Amino acid sequence: MSHEKVKTINEAEDLFLQRQKKLKDLRKKGNPYPNHFHRDSLTADLYHEYEQANAARLEQNKLSVRLAGRVMLKRDMGKSLFLDIQDMSGKMQVYVKQDKLSLDDFETVKRLDLGDIVGIVGDLFRTKTNQLSIKAEAIYLLSKSLRPLPDKFHGLSEFDKEQRYRQRYLDLLTNEKTRKTFQIRSQLINEIRRFLNQRAFIEVETPMMHVLPGGALARPFMTHHNALDMKLFLRVAPELHLKRLVVGGLEKVFEINRNFRNEGLSTRHNPEFTMLEFYQAYANYQDLMDLTEQLVRELAKTLLGSEQLTYQGETYNLSKPFQRLSVLDAILEYNPQWKMNDVTELGSLKKMAADLQIPENDSIGQLQFAVFEKTVEQKLKQPAFITGYPIDVSPLARRNDKNPHLADRFELYIAGRELANGFSELNDPEDQAVRFKQQSLEKSAGNLEAMPYDEEYIQALEYGLPPTAGEGIGIDRLTMLFTDSASIRDVILFPLMRPEKTKNE
Repeated sequence: MSHEKVKTINEAEDLFLQRQKKLKDLRKKGNPYPNHFHRDSLTADLYHEYEQANAARLEQNKLSVRLAGRVMLKRDMGKSLFLDIQDMSGKMQVYVKQDKLSLDDFETVKRLDLGDIVGIVGDLFRTKTNQLSIKAEAIYLLSKSLRPLPDKFHGLSEFDKEQRYRQRYLDLLTNEKTRKTFQIRSQLINEIRRFLNQRAFIEVETPMMHVLPGGALARPFMTHHNALDMKLFLRVAPELHLKRLVVGGLEKVFEINRNFRNEGLSTRHNPEFTMLEFYQAYANYQDLMDLTEQLVRELAKTLLGSEQLTYQGETYNLSKPFQRLSVLDAILEYNPQWKMNDVTELGSLKKMAADLQIPENDSIGQLQFAVFEKTVEQKLKQPAFITGYPIDVSPLARRNDKNPHLADRFELYIAGRELANGFSELNDPEDQAVRFKQQSLEKSAGNLEAMPYDEEYIQALEYGLPPTAGEGIGIDRLTMLFTDSASIRDVILFPLMRPEKTKNE
């Protein structure tokens, strides 16, 4: 640990002890954690309502307000002082003058620390610099902060990312960009709900603990139910349960759900993540591509006020029709050095896989998909739907009528990353049973991501699933795009972290 970091830690501990002493003195006078203050205003609402009000109008009307928030800045001027109070909507300046309070109350205010939570009662006015402020008539300590906030001028810097993720509450307190990111995330989810509700989709909830892991090619997390003495798996996807609901007559359903996949961490992956999944009867994958393009465009207009967005320095145009091309055509377009027969013949694919350090496989489809991921995916910058996925990597998708080796499936790529995956659903129970059996063989051979045979799902299909299309959209990655966030950890309030080492370790 660096000398500067040790010094900072020691200073923080000294301040902690000083504040503990203040707390002890406050307890002698009463409860420093009361619960009796009711506010009637938020900072942003006051600015919005009175931004045009001049000093004379405010003085004449005597607009009394009750504001509450955290002390973020204090400027002591002897017989008066200024506080910056931050609530969920922004910051408001508060002017405190000694002759407006009792001497004891004024001394208590002077002893406030940054981070203390207070209630303010007073009149709105404008300072000599024309700043909208509150002239305090009374100040109540509502919660004493024992630990000092990060440096008031810099907050948690970009270089303190681990601390920002571990102590997200401090990041939110000191970083306006972080607060904005999660406000946009909330708005994005609300807009998705609105978009689907307007189209007669029903929001549902499905189990998060499954007897069998299914609905996606992914390694699951395992747990154990003590009362039933049975092994359970955390949900990797809600797909198989949502399609059961379509069998049951809920022809348009969606769920914004938490999924869990026992895989690695990266700037694009977190083991616990949020997905939108929706299913529509009497629709196919082409219908969902149109719907998805419309959704993304509407989100951009609502959240950004534009059909163009900037992500990590590059501009993306969402106003034009999204490009559509197959996996095979994409491989050839972005790898012009390879001929058509190079990527359709097993021998040539195996040679490519060796050159690209891709694990060898005997399936043409799996090798084509691996080559696509390795050489194309990151190059798909402007919005593009990739179609024509091999059936080998699409165990739940409907076969294409013209080419049974391909699935009626698409993925949406923007900024070189996958945002959505959709397909016409496989509703033939006999075909699905064959594919489940193949997945079971792969699982037995050591593929930890393969799906088991789900007999209950096959039984549901045997009652009849109407022609249906379904899709999953990654909420975290979509939020990254609309907030210009480089890492998925920047858009998840509490990303998975290794435990910090204790002082004794």
